[in-house]
Amino acid sequence: MHLRIATQDDINDLLQLEQAVVEAERPYNSHIKANNATYYDLPALISETSSQVLVLEEKDQIIATGYIQIRASKQSLSHEQHGYLGFMYVAPDFRGRGLNRLVMDALMGWGRAHGVNIFYLDVYAENQAAINAYQKLGFTPSLVEMKLECA
Repeated sequence: MHLRIATQDDINDLLQLEQAVVEAERPYNSHIKANNATYYDLPALISETSSQVLVLEEKDQIIATGYIQIRASKQSLSHEQHGYLGFMYVAPDFRGRGLNRLVMDALMGWGRAHGVNIFYLDVYAENQAAINAYQKLGFTPSLVEMKLECA
């Protein structure tokens, strides 16, 4: 396995994996667009100096992904910036091997090297498997987003 920084040449593969993330999260949110739902501006995340996208490959196939983006924090918080983690994906055949941890550790290491020591990510409240995985890494719930659909 080889962990590396994503390049613009990876965009087509990453767009396909983004759709796998969308499909995995669709059961947790009935409002995700039926077609062409996208979460990320992958070309920008790859090219910006305030972010890093990593891919983990095996035999020239991307099997895991993730990104970190340095973002400004809310003025009410004691930290001026934080690292936001997203696009955390491991191909189904490779799950349970600690690959998500490998990617996240590398991303947070990049963040620390850029002066960031607070990290956030989003996860659906009903996605207990993902919550368990993130808690194993030391993440704790911070804020619950509430929604109401009015007819």
